[in-house]
Amino acid sequence: MKLGVSGLRGQEKPNKEASAHTEDTREHNSVPLTSSSSSSSAPVLSSNIEEDEIDVFLSKQEGLIHRERDPQLCHHNPNSKCIHCFPLEPYDEEYLKNHTPPIKHMSFHAFIKKLGGGTDRGKFTVLEDTSCRIKPGCTEHPPWPGGICTKCQPSAITLKRQAYRHVDNILFENRFIVEPFLNYWRKTGNQRLGFLYGRYEHHKDVPLGIRASVAAIYEPPQEDTPDSIKLLEDPNEALVDKLASDLGLKKVGWIFTDLLADDVRKGTVKHLRDINTHFLTAEECILAADLQNHYPSPCRLSSSGKFGSKFSTVVVSGDMDNQVGFDGFQVSNQCMALVRDDCLVPTVDEPGLGYIRESSSNQYVPDVFYKATDSYGNEVTQLARPMPIEYVLVQVPTAFPVDPQFTFTNQSRGEPFPLENRSNIGEVQDFNALVNHLNQFSPDQFLTAMSNFHLLVFLATCDMLPLRDHLTELCEAIKTQDARAAYRWSKGEQWSTVTQLIQAANAPSLEPHGAVGDVDMVDISLSPSGASWTCKHCTYINQHGRENCDMCSLPQT
Repeated sequence: MKLGVSGLRGQEKPNKEASAHTEDTREHNSVPLTSSSSSSSAPVLSSNIEEDEIDVFLSKQEGLIHRERDPQLCHHNPNSKCIHCFPLEPYDEEYLKNHTPPIKHMSFHAFIKKLGGGTDRGKFTVLEDTSCRIKPGCTEHPPWPGGICTKCQPSAITLKRQAYRHVDNILFENRFIVEPFLNYWRKTGNQRLGFLYGRYEHHKDVPLGIRASVAAIYEPPQEDTPDSIKLLEDPNEALVDKLASDLGLKKVGWIFTDLLADDVRKGTVKHLRDINTHFLTAEECILAADLQNHYPSPCRLSSSGKFGSKFSTVVVSGDMDNQVGFDGFQVSNQCMALVRDDCLVPTVDEPGLGYIRESSSNQYVPDVFYKATDSYGNEVTQLARPMPIEYVLVQVPTAFPVDPQFTFTNQSRGEPFPLENRSNIGEVQDFNALVNHLNQFSPDQFLTAMSNFHLLVFLATCDMLPLRDHLTELCEAIKTQDARAAYRWSKGEQWSTVTQLIQAANAPSLEPHGAVGDVDMVDISLSPSGASWTCKHCTYINQHGRENCDMCSLPQT
C-alpha cells in the first residue's frame, strides 16, 4: 500500500496533490460505518466473525459503575440500594461529565450497551454503514449522470461529534520506545513516521474502555524533509506483520513528528498545534481515515462484519510548555466514509479546513452539512465547503506509565541495535551490526539479546541469513520469556549457521552454555589475484580489490 504525506505544517507547504491522494483511497475495501438501531426486523448478522480478544472479553462484562453508600443521603440498611448508591450504567452522561478528568467520549462497548438498553434489550440492534455512493442496480433510470432517484440516491450527511470512541487510551510501555524514534529528528532535523505495534487491553479508567499498549515502533521506507513525509512501498510489510503476530502483537496505530526547534540550548521546540491553529491538518485526517479504513475492527453486530477501527494516530509536536508532547487522535466513522468514497479533500490555503467535493459527471457526491454558531449566538447549518476538520476528530489520551513496562529488552544500556530503513543517516542493519549487538551479551543472556524487535525484523528480512521461516519458535519463547525454549531454538541448524558466520568473523559466539566447536569452512573462492573472488561464507562474487565481502561484510581470508 503506497501512501503519501506532504506538508505536515500546512502553513508552510500546503497540499497540492489532494486529488492524486484521494484517488488512491478508492481501492480500499474497508468499511467505515455509523450506527443506527432498527426495530422493524432482526438483522442478519454473521455468527462466524472473529472479533478481537478484547472485544470478546468486554462484550461479556456488565460494565456497571458501582457507588459506595452515601452516609448523608442513604438511610437504608447496608444490604439495600437506593437512587443515590445504585450502580450506574457505563454510558451514564452525568458520571462521564463529572469524572476527573471528564470523559469526553464513552467507550464503544458502553455505546453498544446504550443501544441495547431499550425495551427490546438490543435484540434488533444493528450497526449500519454510512454510504456516500449511489446504490447500484437501479433500473428505473439511466446510470449517473443520466439520472438518479430517491431509491438509489445517498442521503445527505450532517457532521456531528462522535459520542463514542473505539480506543480510550494509548499507552507507550516505556520512553525507550520513542527515544530512538525521536533521535532521527534530533540528528537530521527531518520529520519521521512509524507504525505502532502493540496489543489491546482493558482500560479500567473508563467504563468498558480499551487501551492500545504500544511495545514497538517500526519505521517503514520513507522520504522525509523538515516539512514533509512521503511513505514508500514497503516490500517487508507482510513479513513484519507476521513477525509481530508471532510475538503476540499487531499494528495498532501510526505516529509522526511535527517538530521545529525553538531554543537549541534549552532543548525546547515550538508550540505549533492548538485550538487556535489546528490539532491535525485536513491532509493528516485523510491519511488517518485511509489507514483506519485499511485496518477495520471486526464486529458481529454489523451486517458487513466490521465497524469502525481501533487504529489510532499519535502526533509528536511541541506542547504549551515548548516541550515534546504526544497527542492521540482518531477520526470519526463519518470521516472514514467520506474518505473511503472519495468525497473529502484538503484545502490549499488553510490546513485546518477540509472540502467536500462537488458532484461531477463521474461521481455523485451527497450534500454534507455541519452546525455552527453565528455571531448572534444562533445555531445555523452550513454546507461543508469548506468545513472545520475538528468536526471529525476524536481525541484519545496518550501517556507513559509511572512504572515502565518491557515487552522487549530494556535498551537503556549499551549500544542499541540499528533501526530499519535508516541507511541515509549511516545507521545500517547488516551482519556487522548483528555481531556488535550480540557481543554486548554474555553466553547465558541469549534470550535477553534476542528480545529486540528491530533485531528480529532484521533476522526476518535479511536474505543472507537462513532464518526467515524459522523464527516462530523463538518469537514464542520471547513472548513467554521462556529461556529454555530459546536455548532449544539456538541449538537448531539455522542458528548454528549464524554462529559459524560469527566465528568466521573472529567474533565471540553467543551460543548458550559454551561455544560451538571448531568449524571447517570449505574455501570455494577463486584465486584472490583474479578479476573477482567468491566469498567462502555466503558465496557472493566480489570484485577484485575489495578486502571484505559486499554482501555479508566478512573478510576475504
